Amino acid sequence: MHRTVVAELDAVGTQDHVLEGPHGPLPVRLYRGQDAASARPGPALVWAHGGGFAYGDLEMAEADWVARSLAARGIPVVSVGYRLAPALHELDAGDLAQAGPEAGVHYPVPGEELAAAFDWTRTRAADLGAAPDQVSLGGASAGGNLAAGVALTRLRRSGHDGGGNEAGHQPAQLILAYPTLHAVQPPTPAELRALLDADPEADRFGAEPVRRMYENYLGGAVDHAPVGAVPGTATVAELTGHPPTTIVTGEVDELRVSAEAYAAALREAGVDVETHMAQGVRHGHLNRPEEGPAAEQTIDWFAARLLRTV
Repeated sequence: MHRTVVAELDAVGTQDHVLEGPHGPLPVRLYRGQDAASARPGPALVWAHGGGFAYGDLEMAEADWVARSLAARGIPVVSVGYRLAPALHELDAGDLAQAGPEAGVHYPVPGEELAAAFDWTRTRAADLGAAPDQVSLGGASAGGNLAAGVALTRLRRSGHDGGGNEAGHQPAQLILAYPTLHAVQPPTPAELRALLDADPEADRFGAEPVRRMYENYLGGAVDHAPVGAVPGTATVAELTGHPPTTIVTGEVDELRVSAEAYAAALREAGVDVETHMAQGVRHGHLNRPEEGPAAEQTIDWFAARLLRTV
């Protein structure tokens, strides 16, 4: 496993930009490693942090540390400061803050902003040392939902033909960390229930909290929510043509059942899917890289998959 040292992270160059987004100014942060300019064009990643759709910013580890770690491995990253849903006090957000006065939006605003940042990155790919057709899309937790929602929305618009100018380009890959993809969670298996019972602090994402999180994001009931908002409801037919996907879950995380169900549906649709489980960790381990090797291992899995496109 590659252990990213502080010097490598500090050597990553960053640039802040404010795009003309579909809903107003959209902050993004570009990350490039020292050797990016001299390398031949390769992959890049557009990344969305998590936070229950309502919390988080570009400074949290799940945004900044992840982007720096991938850039240090030769993968330029564009981290997106999408607008947030209203604060949800029932959601245990820990020390995450709600970012700025623009918070308070609902679906489809965050996903449309992520899509705009992805399209902007494709146009700037050469400046990043990347190839436009190797720009991937990813995110953690709710950010993973947004990334999957963008891919599915474009897939539906394109008529499953891989995307065109009207529908918007598809990402080369989807890179998802412990994503939430269902408003109504699949059943929790007995072995996961036992792990959660043994670690009550990890038991945060049962059926009711997840439903409330989605109601807050949608601005209404989850019944008949569009597939772009709840990607886990996509049929096998709707998943046909979906980009290759890598999913990392946490072993002690009830949202794991959502990711596992989505991976199974993708496989049934003939999609190239790679899955990994970080052992012994709760939800959100990329936001706590100091806790152990799981965060570094996850970055290694993601980097290996992305660099395989070179």
